[in-house]
Amino acid sequence: MNAIVGVHGIWNFKRRLTPEEAAANLANRVWTPALARSLEGAGHAGPTPTVTVAYYADLLRRSDRQGASEDLEDLDPLEQEIALAWLTELGLPEAVPMGRSFIRVRQAATWLAQSRGLPEASVAWFTNRIAREVGAYLRDPDSPARKAARARVTDAVASSGARVVIAHSLGSIVAYEALWERPDLPIDLLITLGSPLALPGVVLPRLCPPPIDGMGARPPGVSRWVNLADPGDIVAIPPRGIGRAFANVDVDDHTEIGIFDFHFAKNYLAHPRVGQALISNWGQTTR
Repeated sequence: MNAIVGVHGIWNFKRRLTPEEAAANLANRVWTPALARSLEGAGHAGPTPTVTVAYYADLLRRSDRQGASEDLEDLDPLEQEIALAWLTELGLPEAVPMGRSFIRVRQAATWLAQSRGLPEASVAWFTNRIAREVGAYLRDPDSPARKAARARVTDAVASSGARVVIAHSLGSIVAYEALWERPDLPIDLLITLGSPLALPGVVLPRLCPPPIDGMGARPPGVSRWVNLADPGDIVAIPPRGIGRAFANVDVDDHTEIGIFDFHFAKNYLAHPRVGQALISNWGQTTR
């Protein structure tokens, strides 16, 4: 009862663990403790639900690359396109010079760091991770990796009997497509956290199924969709984009969470707004 499937975001590849071990590691060390804090903060005195994490990071590792370069110059054309679209949506000024794409990506990342008062090395690393992992998933709509990632989500839902899915960051893209693919799996509540689903140009038009007239929609097997984003989250863009780009989003909640810790899931998961959404779904009241 009250089982939850969690779908992780970027930067979760566990090199020394099997997929099963990695899923258990994330569930036990990150998702369950954070959700316990969230529920406690929302006034829930009962036990923490069982969390099953759908782990897919291993599927996005490209076999044609040796190691995991953190150099922006090593981004391929699609990854450069994703990085520039993301940075442009964050307000990249036209004054940033044109030129070879990888040079512009590097200059744009420097602009973001300077405009937000962040370390340039951290922003370059984060830009690299977003571009590589989002690119790896969205590169080909029919790729075995993309299909397998969706299957990890639907298999976790089917095997656990969960009626709640919580998806963070890139995981919200995977979960969205997975739940569209399997409308026979009834989901009472979908919670998306720090989601880039509405990013124009590189994410929204590449979704499966594709948007109709620029609009996506709540998956047909999902009864309620709650989206939560911190206004300062540089991945959850454009601001309030989920509510505008997708039909039948029940709640598009933008609230200060204090999560600018480079987009870690635990900060979202521990926030009382998540607990409140779960409690409301369970038909309980806070004390």
